[in-house]
Amino acid sequence: MIRFITSFFGAIFTFLTLGALIGVLAVGGVLWFYSRDLPSHESLAQYTPATISRIYSTEGQIIDEFAHERRLYVPIEDVPAIVKQAFIAAEDQNFYTHKGYDAKGMAAAFVEAVVSRGQRVRGASTITQQVMKNFLLGGEKTGERKIKELILATRIEETLSKDKILELYLNEIFLGQNSYGVAAAAQTYFNKPLHALAIEEAAVLASLPTQPSNFHPVRGREKLLERRAYVLRRMMEDGYITRVQHDQAVLAPLRTVQGGDYVSFRQALPPRDYFTDEIRRQLSSSFGEKEFFGGGLTIRATVDPELQQIAAKALRDGLEKYDRGLGIWRGTRKSLEPAALASEAGWRDALARLELPRDVEGWFPAVVLELTRNTARIGIEGQEGADHEIPAADVTWARKRLENGRLGPKAKVPADLLEVGDVVLVRAVTKDGAFQRWSLRQVPEIQGAFMAMDVNNGRVISMQGGFSYQDTVFNRATQAQRQPGSSFKPFVYAAALDNGFSPATIVVDAPIEVNTPQGIWKPKNASNRFYGPTPVRTGIEQSRNLMTVRIAQEIGMDVVAEYAERFGVYKNMGHFLSNSLGSEETTLAKMVAAYAMFANGGERVEPTLVDRVQDRWGRTIYRHDQRKCENCSVATLGRGEVPKIDTRRERVMDPITAYQLTSMMEGVVLRGTGRGISVGAPVAGKTGTTNDAKDVWFVGYTSNIAAGCYIGYDTPRSLGSASGGGMCGPVFQAFMREAVKKYGSGKFKVPPGGYWVKIDRHTGMRLDDSATGENVISEYFREGQEDLYGFGSFVDGGFAMGSNLPLFAYGESDGSDTTTMTTATGETRAIPKKADFGTVSSGGLY
Repeated sequence: MIRFITSFFGAIFTFLTLGALIGVLAVGGVLWFYSRDLPSHESLAQYTPATISRIYSTEGQIIDEFAHERRLYVPIEDVPAIVKQAFIAAEDQNFYTHKGYDAKGMAAAFVEAVVSRGQRVRGASTITQQVMKNFLLGGEKTGERKIKELILATRIEETLSKDKILELYLNEIFLGQNSYGVAAAAQTYFNKPLHALAIEEAAVLASLPTQPSNFHPVRGREKLLERRAYVLRRMMEDGYITRVQHDQAVLAPLRTVQGGDYVSFRQALPPRDYFTDEIRRQLSSSFGEKEFFGGGLTIRATVDPELQQIAAKALRDGLEKYDRGLGIWRGTRKSLEPAALASEAGWRDALARLELPRDVEGWFPAVVLELTRNTARIGIEGQEGADHEIPAADVTWARKRLENGRLGPKAKVPADLLEVGDVVLVRAVTKDGAFQRWSLRQVPEIQGAFMAMDVNNGRVISMQGGFSYQDTVFNRATQAQRQPGSSFKPFVYAAALDNGFSPATIVVDAPIEVNTPQGIWKPKNASNRFYGPTPVRTGIEQSRNLMTVRIAQEIGMDVVAEYAERFGVYKNMGHFLSNSLGSEETTLAKMVAAYAMFANGGERVEPTLVDRVQDRWGRTIYRHDQRKCENCSVATLGRGEVPKIDTRRERVMDPITAYQLTSMMEGVVLRGTGRGISVGAPVAGKTGTTNDAKDVWFVGYTSNIAAGCYIGYDTPRSLGSASGGGMCGPVFQAFMREAVKKYGSGKFKVPPGGYWVKIDRHTGMRLDDSATGENVISEYFREGQEDLYGFGSFVDGGFAMGSNLPLFAYGESDGSDTTTMTTATGETRAIPKKADFGTVSSGGLY
């Protein structure tokens, strides 16, 4: 009997031992099988998560941020205790004691699920396991992943400290609203830094990991409050907060950005504009898109926020003035359904969902609620009430395009243009600061661009690539290829001045015929007149096409092309005479950068939108300014001594040539096609108007800032009688006046190596040093340059000239029959306004 009992229990023991051994071997086999191809957990020690890249203004203010995953990485020592405790209490109460997995927690979760018959199922994954899932495995719900998760969790516990694991978790976890990590989530939901969170707010964040989409603060408000209460109870049970703190936090209202209780961080930033988006374009190309959107870069932009707003307003004013002058009403071409108009809450919600340009200062989206005999009642986004009105007097400028494509009669009342439900844009009209009425606005069809930069270091201080970034993100300052027209002519004249010409050289302004494969090309002056032998200065001041073509023919288009390429206007310019008049396309940014080299005396300067870029560790990985200060390291400077800056810049043109060109372009503003532009400082520039006025330009500069504007339809078509001076000139002037006030300016620097000569600007003849009068101008000649003036330096470009052609002397005014001039001998003579080559040949003109 005893032997039987012993044998029985021995058999049971053997069976259990063998079963345990087989079980251990099976578990070991499974663990071995799944551990063969696991990713390396050691890489987590060097983990650098994707974090937000931010752009700062020159004043150090955040002006934009970019990220695919919105994350702000925070070291564990900077995470407040209350935040860590909230997540540990909610997700893994035994975090600091288990070895990567929590067997007790797994068993408790299993029992709870059984007892509740599946109604209360909670995850049993530890924080360590969640780190493994998020970083190395993925989110698929399979037994295989769970096994791998357990294996990796035990391994990582042997490699990293608990605090490091918690740091990875709190910075990686997705918490809804495109927010990754607790710091970004605190900003998204409360617009607060972590250290400013209250207990109940920390509990809200700790509530989100399980179901971030279902716990939305508005749509899932009740679920979120229930989950918050659970987290607070767990914090109290684990001793992190007292009963009093718990009770106060549970009763605290749920206040969030999404609920309208706080201003969102994004709203606190200025609207994204062409400047910061161009930085995105350029740096994504330079550093790669992955690094830009996830590298946590700190980018110091060159933008001057104040002048950026002024540039935007100046361009918008110019575009809107032209658009309203056409008198055609287009509106937004959007409307709300009648059901949405039934209540104020309804139309406000529907209006808020529409994509409309909300970045135009002073403009508001609105909807037409009712049309009366003389007014339109509107509801305005961001304005209280629904009883605002558009009066009849505001619509009399416009006509509506009919279904047949024709324009209807001018509107007399709002009902002539609008229908109930129409979505419109409006702004307040004020007088002496007092509100007068609401006025209809519309985004112009015509577009344009503006850019300004420092001529000495290339820092772009403003860039506006269109009327509204939110209407169209296409940046016309850098991306639009347009014909520069006459604004290209300075490069022809620069090449000429470096090749034997002077401002007093005489060039024949007479008809030209050029044989081309497409037939005879007959360029004309804008006035459709000819002016005979004329000094180079007058040619650029009055923008004479025929003179420019003759100069280009004389020096060779290969020389002109080389100059244009040297200044970066083109890469491979075609050697066609028509290109001397700006028929080949380029960008506004390239033109402004090239003009900056005229302004700084002929040194190469590369435009930049970024001063410096630092990586996530604060190391500088890009710096634009490569200048060297030769004596900045000394303790003190001697009396009258100033820092010596080595610009290290390539010289692209002779400084005397640069000054001669600048002096002639000052004449463009004083007497020529850009006359009327006044900025409170000496300014030089050149207008540009292409064939049929499809594009109009003005590019100019003071002694320290270059700026340019172009205006035209995206699909080029005629602007009618528009001109560069008339349309872009006021835009340039409005901006540059404010820029001069802020940055100052002075006279253009005269380089050494030349001498002054008084010239008759009509004839090019040298005058006595004591000569005075409206026709007298002081020209700067380079030393050693041959003293040829007037007919002594005569250029016709090799083209044949007819006889007895109708010529208009000087071309500066055709209002009287004669004009007076002082000759080289000091005599005063009256010259007939109209002359021909017969009188020229007999010496009667000069």
